[in-house]
Amino acid sequence: MKNRVFFPQRALDSWIGADRVDLVAGELVIKGEGRKYRVVEAVRVLAEVTGGGDVHELVGKVKSVSYMTELGAEILETSMVLGELAYDVVPGFAGTPIGSFEEHRAASIPPVEGPASSTDEEMLANYLAGHIE
Repeated sequence: MKNRVFFPQRALDSWIGADRVDLVAGELVIKGEGRKYRVVEAVRVLAEVTGGGDVHELVGKVKSVSYMTELGAEILETSMVLGELAYDVVPGFAGTPIGSFEEHRAASIPPVEGPASSTDEEMLANYLAGHIE
């Protein structure tokens, strides 16, 4: 199974505004690397806030909005209600790399800045280290 990455909406808004990434037709492209991810709307569940317990075992997980809607959840910005429970969430997108990292490296030019990454995780860490605001 390929690694999945959660891209918070707030970070994406900043990166799009700075022209660092493109988000078009369900694909996210990191411009400096040319790496592509297939993305779906998702939420990262931070905490259950009503004190009713995390009976759905969602805290700490990333779930697609479509999955949560099928369960009956209602999501509004950073809040989610599921039955009698309420959760704090981070809206964003879950991304799955398109193709293997080896295929990506073979088809791309190494980045001008710094050493070439050897994994998706390393590439994202290097990118984020230089672009978090």
